[in-house]
Amino acid sequence: MKIPHWIIGIVLFGSLACDPKEDPMPSDQGLAIKEAIFESMGEWYFWNEELPATVDYAAYASNEALLDAIIFKPLDRFSYLTTQEAFNNAFVGRNAGHGFGYAFGADGKLYLSFVYDESPAGKDGWKRGWEITQINGKVISEYKTSSGGYDFKLGNPDPGISNTFTFKLPDGSSTTRTNVKAEYQSNSVLEKKIFEVAGKKVGYWAYQSFKATAGVSPTKSTEVDDSMEFFKTGGIQELIVDLRYNGGGSVAVAEQICNYLIQASNSGKLMYTNKLNALKSNLNSSRNFSKLGSLQLSRIVFITSRGSASASELVINNLDPYLDVVLIGDNTYGKPVGSFPLSAYNTTLKNNNVELVPITFAIANSAGKAEYFDGFPADFSVGDSPQFPWGDERDLRLAAALSYLQNGTVSGRMLDTFFRPKWEMIDGFKGLGQEFPVY
Repeated sequence: MKIPHWIIGIVLFGSLACDPKEDPMPSDQGLAIKEAIFESMGEWYFWNEELPATVDYAAYASNEALLDAIIFKPLDRFSYLTTQEAFNNAFVGRNAGHGFGYAFGADGKLYLSFVYDESPAGKDGWKRGWEITQINGKVISEYKTSSGGYDFKLGNPDPGISNTFTFKLPDGSSTTRTNVKAEYQSNSVLEKKIFEVAGKKVGYWAYQSFKATAGVSPTKSTEVDDSMEFFKTGGIQELIVDLRYNGGGSVAVAEQICNYLIQASNSGKLMYTNKLNALKSNLNSSRNFSKLGSLQLSRIVFITSRGSASASELVINNLDPYLDVVLIGDNTYGKPVGSFPLSAYNTTLKNNNVELVPITFAIANSAGKAEYFDGFPADFSVGDSPQFPWGDERDLRLAAALSYLQNGTVSGRMLDTFFRPKWEMIDGFKGLGQEFPVY
């Protein structure tokens, strides 16, 4: 049996873009589904020895309530249920919704952090750096919850649902836009450009989510291929990879990126190993690097935050034993374990369109590093500045990365900009939505 080549982090729902409190999970369709969930967990769940011996299925009003009750809470923040269509769409970027993200600046203001090109928001010209001042006629503070988070009540991801946003633009003017949710194809690459730093060409790559290209391959991204060709043609000698809002996605695409970034001299060496539970130990496996392209890098600077998770952390961990890896921004999320969908192994789940995606394996790099549930610490902690466009040198984290490549360090002035928002976009999503968070 071959393990599906799927995911290792946190993800987005349904068609990928919905209000987190209205995530379209499958409804409880009876005892048979609950039994199938519990049986599948007993067979495949990484922490299956921690499961209860028996379950009173009637005690749980929904499939989700059952799953939440039986997972290994000390470490499992990640197992979830969704539909088969939602899962498959997510990993090739088939979305529905407005198509934007947000982040808080040091001033406490809320800004658009990214906008997908072909989304309704992208087609309406929305840009990173626009301040969101009102949603549906209410100021942002009115959406704050008792727990300190925010619920913007944007509704489910169904096409046709509209919301109205008021923005303050970088030139000081304001605009109010009513935006209607629709289906769209999301892009992963938000920016790529080349800087000249200390006589060297430095590539900058803002990469949003690890998604295969729909209709081309379930394990390959043509956006990744095109980006690496751009950097090769540009003759870069250094590279900055911006993963600050990247919640994860496809392991196969993460491997594709690793194979482009590894040196030719390390091709064929161990990339990572994964370990399943004792029942499935015969499926434990490893992956070796297989060099793609001709980039020859000795170090990579990653821009990270608590929104950097899953496949983002996998790339960092895979490359760390072989390159000088530097993290600038904030600590990453912390997900050293992986998942693949289980409906293919259970007829009841498959026939009822229930996709069970629990933690099924743990991951270690070639040096054996596997326990990073607290995330990877930033080497230089620098505050986010979402008020500036991608690739703008006023962006504090990009400026710090460029400064490091020029001077070998980051100034105290830049370090003084660090702040950690109490609530970030990744906190507003669960399950599939946490891997690909977008509104």
